Amino acid sequence: MWPGVLPLVAVLITLLHPSGCTHTGKVNYRAKEKEVLDDILGEKTYDARIRPSGENGTDGPAIVRINLFVRSIATISDIKMEYSVQLTFREQWLDERLKFNDYGGRLKYLTLTESTRVWMPDLFFSNEKEGHFHNIIMPNVYIRIFPNGNVLYSIRISLTLSCPMNLKLYPLDRQTCSLRMASYGWTTDDLVFVWKEGDPVQVVKNLHLPRFTLEKFLTDYCNSKTNTGEYSCLKVDLLFKREFSYYLIQIYIPCCMLVIVSWVSFWLDQSAVPARVSLGVTTLLTMATQTSGINASLPPVSYTKAIDVWTGVCLTFVFGALLEFALVNYASRSDMHRENIKKKYREIEHSSSVEEPDGTANFQMKPLVRHREDTMLMDKMRQCEIHMQPQKKNCCRSWLSKFPTRSKRIDVISRIVFPLVFALFNLAYWSTYLFRQETEDE
Repeated sequence: MWPGVLPLVAVLITLLHPSGCTHTGKVNYRAKEKEVLDDILGEKTYDARIRPSGENGTDGPAIVRINLFVRSIATISDIKMEYSVQLTFREQWLDERLKFNDYGGRLKYLTLTESTRVWMPDLFFSNEKEGHFHNIIMPNVYIRIFPNGNVLYSIRISLTLSCPMNLKLYPLDRQTCSLRMASYGWTTDDLVFVWKEGDPVQVVKNLHLPRFTLEKFLTDYCNSKTNTGEYSCLKVDLLFKREFSYYLIQIYIPCCMLVIVSWVSFWLDQSAVPARVSLGVTTLLTMATQTSGINASLPPVSYTKAIDVWTGVCLTFVFGALLEFALVNYASRSDMHRENIKKKYREIEHSSSVEEPDGTANFQMKPLVRHREDTMLMDKMRQCEIHMQPQKKNCCRSWLSKFPTRSKRIDVISRIVFPLVFALFNLAYWSTYLFRQETEDE
């Protein structure tokens, strides 16, 4: 009717409603992403039950590259011989069936959150005791499909893994805890795991462990052969060094103090029986309690640990100090008995000669028959005189001669011998175990 009117109306509508214009040159790549996913993961084009082909499209085994990011290491238990670790686990492989058009680099990769949509390697952790995924707020897992068919699978997991420990040098030891990953069903003819080139294992910075220090980690292969075939396996060894400062403050120094306190009894008077007995028994019980507390935090093993040697020798020194008092007490009673014998001998000699008032000695006739007790007393005194005859004196004997009783001499010798032997033990202990520690490091 009015052919020029319709174009004019269209122009007016466009001016009044700018949003109504259609940009025919702009492509909705989110819609294209859906189309690509439907195309490459369609039921007729892709079957997740079939493994990918080998490198260069051959019938060889599928190559899966592994890398890990250790987020944290929670606990390392000596009793259960296990450790807990949280890590981000990544697998990467090539599946040429998943190639797609990236539209000139517009589609860098496709992201999936359902691992069942694509083929997945049947990897498992062979030394795992417990494990769980993280599902807060959403499952911590994703799959990225790249245009060339590369697939990246990433998941955050927490694992409790067994860690057999050798505690012979405890607490001067180093422990190696492994993380082993292997294929459960696919043999090496179908599936091979390899470490990703470059940096296959990463550890979070400022990793803090209460009683250990992570010195280093080593990656290796651990393929296993069974009756059903050979299976690909990877492992990473975490080398932990035990922090010794804690044990020095909590075990070694208190044990040294208990041993030194037990030596105080050597300086107490011999007649202070209650004080010396209570001191010896108290230190012995305290040392026994300390030893039982240490063993309660460790698993029962069939070999002797370094801490067992230390606590055993310290307990022996404390027990030896208690036995030393028993010996001193016995020697003291023997000294008193000897003094009584000497006293009676003097009385007998005095009674055999009586001095007259004018100063001349009146020697009485010795009785023809002596009493049996007097005869035995005289024999004992002769034996004592024989043993107490002056011998060649050296510096030690001349020094000990300053102390008249044997009990006092035992205390004085113990004051020197006990600290000297304990110092020699410390020298041998630390040189032996520190040397063995350095040998194991090499």
